[in-house]
Amino acid sequence: MFYIMCIFMVGLVLGLVVVASNPSPYFGALGLVVVSGMGCGLLMGHGAPFLSLVLFLIYLGGMLVVFAYSAALAAEPYPETLGSRAVLFNVVGYVGIILAGVGIFSSGWFGGLWFASDEVVEFALVRGDMGGVALMYSFGGGMLVLSGGVLLLTLFVVLEVCRGASRGALRAV
Repeated sequence: MFYIMCIFMVGLVLGLVVVASNPSPYFGALGLVVVSGMGCGLLMGHGAPFLSLVLFLIYLGGMLVVFAYSAALAAEPYPETLGSRAVLFNVVGYVGIILAGVGIFSSGWFGGLWFASDEVVEFALVRGDMGGVALMYSFGGGMLVLSGGVLLLTLFVVLEVCRGASRGALRAV
């Protein structure tokens, strides 16, 4: 389990480097998919499979739709790839900063204490994240409605930004 969690963490950091190195939107979308998948794997490894599923569905289902709008607006005839000089320079710089941070701050860390939250209690009948879901729907109903309204407002803002000069997504047909 230790090695799988290390693979998930390294994949998460490398995916973040791909997103931060500012390549073409197409390769940025690939980096976002990798980051989302690796983050969900980390959550599953720590005992939160429902939260991991919700993150994966909402993040990839919602945020990549917005990213598709921006990628459609930034259609480049010759997009920057991960192997071009400018992007490669950024990748090497970010990886260097990450390795320097690991070298400075990793003395004294012990990775053998990674375990899921359900492994603490010997005879657990209910998973830890399922109790949180029940509380979210019982006491957090107002916040869920507010969050849905904010997401609807965000959708209209993105559609208005993507509208262009004269015609756009919110035009009368």
